[in-house]
Amino acid sequence: VANEGGKHWTVNEVRALIRIWSDKNIQQQLEGTVRNKRIFEQVAARLQKFGIDRDWKQCRTKYKNLKHEYKSAKNAQDSGSSSKSMKFFNELDAILGHSTMEQASKSDNDESERPPEWTEAKSEKDSIG
Repeated sequence: VANEGGKHWTVNEVRALIRIWSDKNIQQQLEGTVRNKRIFEQVAARLQKFGIDRDWKQCRTKYKNLKHEYKSAKNAQDSGSSSKSMKFFNELDAILGHSTMEQASKSDNDESERPPEWTEAKSEKDSIG
Protein backbone atom coordinates (compact mmCIF):
# COMPACT_ATOMS: atom_id res chain seq x y z
CA VAL A 1 0.00 0.00 0.00
CA ALA A 2 1.61 3.21 -1.15
CA ASN A 3 2.03 5.97 1.38
CA GLU A 4 2.53 9.14 -0.64
CA GLY A 5 4.08 12.05 1.14
CA GLY A 6 5.05 9.84 4.06
CA LYS A 7 2.22 11.13 6.26
CA HIS A 8 -0.28 8.58 7.53
CA TRP A 9 -3.99 9.32 7.21
CA THR A 10 -5.75 9.69 10.54
CA VAL A 11 -9.12 8.02 11.17
CA ASN A 12 -10.83 11.41 10.91
CA GLU A 13 -9.10 12.19 7.62
CA VAL A 14 -10.19 8.86 6.15
CA ARG A 15 -13.75 9.41 7.44
CA ALA A 16 -13.83 12.85 5.81
CA LEU A 17 -12.53 11.39 2.54
CA ILE A 18 -15.20 8.66 2.63
CA ARG A 19 -17.84 11.29 3.47
CA ILE A 20 -16.93 13.26 0.34
CA TRP A 21 -16.63 10.09 -1.71
CA SER A 22 -20.15 9.09 -0.62
CA ASP A 23 -21.53 12.18 -2.36
CA LYS A 24 -23.59 10.85 -5.30
CA ASN A 25 -22.22 13.56 -7.58
CA ILE A 26 -18.59 12.59 -6.83
CA GLN A 27 -19.41 8.88 -7.26
CA GLN A 28 -20.96 9.48 -10.68
CA GLN A 29 -17.96 11.50 -11.80
CA LEU A 30 -15.55 8.81 -10.60
CA GLU A 31 -17.51 6.02 -12.29
CA GLY A 32 -17.61 7.86 -15.58
CA THR A 33 -13.94 8.67 -16.06
CA VAL A 34 -10.41 7.32 -15.92
CA ARG A 35 -8.62 10.66 -16.03
CA ASN A 36 -9.81 11.85 -12.65
CA LYS A 37 -7.25 14.42 -11.53
CA ARG A 38 -9.85 17.20 -11.68
CA ILE A 39 -12.27 15.23 -9.49
CA PHE A 40 -9.59 14.57 -6.88
CA GLU A 41 -8.66 18.25 -6.94
CA GLN A 42 -12.30 18.92 -5.94
CA VAL A 43 -12.05 16.26 -3.23
CA ALA A 44 -8.83 17.81 -1.89
CA ALA A 45 -10.46 21.26 -1.88
CA ARG A 46 -13.40 19.93 0.12
CA LEU A 47 -11.04 18.21 2.60
CA GLN A 48 -9.32 21.59 3.00
CA LYS A 49 -12.64 22.99 4.31
CA PHE A 50 -12.43 20.40 7.10
CA GLY A 51 -8.89 21.62 7.83
CA ILE A 52 -7.35 18.54 6.20
CA ASP A 53 -4.33 19.32 4.08
CA ARG A 54 -4.04 16.66 1.37
CA ASP A 55 -3.24 17.13 -2.30
CA TRP A 56 -5.18 15.46 -5.11
CA LYS A 57 -2.56 12.72 -5.55
CA GLN A 58 -2.75 11.72 -1.89
CA CYS A 59 -6.56 11.65 -2.12
CA ARG A 60 -6.49 9.51 -5.26
CA THR A 61 -3.93 7.11 -3.78
CA LYS A 62 -5.94 6.73 -0.57
CA TYR A 63 -9.14 6.25 -2.59
CA LYS A 64 -7.50 3.52 -4.68
CA ASN A 65 -6.03 1.80 -1.63
CA LEU A 66 -9.35 1.84 0.23
CA LYS A 67 -11.15 0.51 -2.83
CA HIS A 68 -8.61 -2.28 -3.23
CA GLU A 69 -8.74 -3.16 0.47
CA TYR A 70 -12.55 -3.17 0.37
CA LYS A 71 -12.62 -5.51 -2.64
CA SER A 72 -10.21 -7.92 -0.93
CA ALA A 73 -12.30 -7.91 2.24
CA LYS A 74 -15.52 -8.33 0.25
CA ASN A 75 -14.10 -11.25 -1.75
CA ALA A 76 -12.90 -12.93 1.43
CA GLN A 77 -16.33 -12.42 2.99
CA ASP A 78 -18.10 -13.79 -0.09
CA SER A 79 -15.91 -16.89 -0.08
CA GLY A 80 -16.85 -17.57 3.54
CA SER A 81 -13.58 -16.45 5.07
CA SER A 82 -13.90 -13.93 7.87
CA SER A 83 -10.15 -13.52 8.36
CA LYS A 84 -9.92 -10.46 6.10
CA SER A 85 -11.65 -7.40 7.43
CA MET A 86 -10.99 -3.69 7.36
CA LYS A 87 -11.70 -0.64 9.48
CA PHE A 88 -14.08 1.25 7.18
CA PHE A 89 -15.77 -1.75 5.56
CA ASN A 90 -19.36 -0.74 6.37
CA GLU A 91 -18.89 2.83 5.15
CA LEU A 92 -17.32 1.62 1.90
CA ASP A 93 -19.91 -1.12 1.51
CA ALA A 94 -22.59 1.57 1.54
CA ILE A 95 -20.80 3.28 -1.37
CA LEU A 96 -19.37 0.35 -3.34
CA GLY A 97 -21.77 -2.45 -2.46
CA HIS A 98 -24.46 -1.20 -4.87
CA SER A 99 -25.67 -4.71 -5.61
CA THR A 100 -26.71 -5.65 -2.07
CA MET A 101 -30.35 -5.42 -1.03
CA GLU A 102 -29.51 -4.97 2.64
CA GLN A 103 -27.82 -1.67 1.84
CA ALA A 104 -31.14 0.17 1.92
CA SER A 105 -31.90 -0.96 5.45
CA LYS A 106 -28.31 -0.34 6.58
CA SER A 107 -28.31 3.31 5.55
CA ASP A 108 -31.14 4.03 8.01
CA ASN A 109 -28.87 3.10 10.92
CA ASP A 110 -25.72 4.84 9.69
CA GLU A 111 -26.71 8.29 10.98
CA SER A 112 -25.96 7.38 14.60
CA GLU A 113 -22.48 6.10 13.79
CA ARG A 114 -21.34 9.26 12.06
CA PRO A 115 -19.02 11.58 13.94
CA PRO A 116 -20.63 14.94 14.81
CA GLU A 117 -18.44 16.88 12.38
CA TRP A 118 -20.20 15.12 9.46
CA THR A 119 -23.60 16.53 10.24
CA GLU A 120 -22.17 20.04 10.16
CA ALA A 121 -20.38 19.25 6.92
CA LYS A 122 -23.58 18.63 4.97
CA SER A 123 -23.98 22.36 4.32
CA GLU A 124 -20.55 22.51 2.67
CA LYS A 125 -22.16 21.23 -0.53
CA ASP A 126 -24.05 24.52 -0.84
CA SER A 127 -20.92 26.65 -0.58
CA ILE A 128 -18.97 24.95 -3.38
CA GLY A 129 -19.14 26.81 -6.51
